[in-house]
Amino acid sequence: MMATHTDTVRVAKAPAASTRRRQPSPTGVFGALSHVALIVWTILVVGPILWTFLASFKTNPEIVGDAPLALPDSFSWASWGRAWEKAHIGRYMLNTIFVVGVSTLFTMLFGSMAAYVLARYRFFGNRAIYYLFVSGLSFPVFLALVPLFFVVRNLGLIDTHAGVILVYIAYSLPFTVFFLTAFFKTLPTSVAEAAMMDGASHTRTFFQIMVPMAKPGLISITIFNILGQWNQYLLPIVLLSGGVEDKWLITQGIANINTTAGYEADWPGLFAALSMAIIPMLIVYIVFQRQIQSGLTAGAVK
Repeated sequence: MMATHTDTVRVAKAPAASTRRRQPSPTGVFGALSHVALIVWTILVVGPILWTFLASFKTNPEIVGDAPLALPDSFSWASWGRAWEKAHIGRYMLNTIFVVGVSTLFTMLFGSMAAYVLARYRFFGNRAIYYLFVSGLSFPVFLALVPLFFVVRNLGLIDTHAGVILVYIAYSLPFTVFFLTAFFKTLPTSVAEAAMMDGASHTRTFFQIMVPMAKPGLISITIFNILGQWNQYLLPIVLLSGGVEDKWLITQGIANINTTAGYEADWPGLFAALSMAIIPMLIVYIVFQRQIQSGLTAGAVK
């Protein structure tokens, strides 16, 4: 009887096992093509960055010679020293860190408060203000360079870091408000209502309750703002002239290496300066990679 029962169980399980074997594999033709596309995309992105880093250790003949993709004959940090001292990349990097740090801080402060109000409170003109912020996303920067220059000059802030910071904040707010408004709408309202019932003010509810809950979204948009402002070139060129070279940002310093070299271009020094500008942003992205992904997907998962 026991043997018969066991055989019956085995026979009953056999169709289910065969059915599982007949199910199509999730990694079919389209899965293979997606993996190939990801590999190609990775090579296209990582390749230039890796070559830039290796070219900073080469000499001019090695870079413009017959084998520009070959490894350098010797790994010398001389070009990094020239970029740091002679091209003043160190000073420009410190200027950029100061400008981007201050502008990102105030962008996140003002943007998060505006987004919270637009997402949580209903009042006359709510949608009009929101769409006014969103319309800033469709306005190219280069179309406003001339009037922007005169506005900043009339404020007495031309050739100053304060002028650059104010402009960075203005141009970063539209995307910040757009992103965080949608994120704040996904957060539960019960916690904020409970805090209000316990006597918490609107300000305390925002900073002590809602901001910690919105941490993934805040980190994501902070990183995006840092990347965008760090790589900005047009605005510093317009707002910081050649007469205040000591206030230049890193993008201006890198461009100056190429434009002032003439026929004696220092390509290793240029690529060393580029590497100095790339490495901090890579570190920031690698450190906060998980927070960025969780912030971008939090609304979809909700």
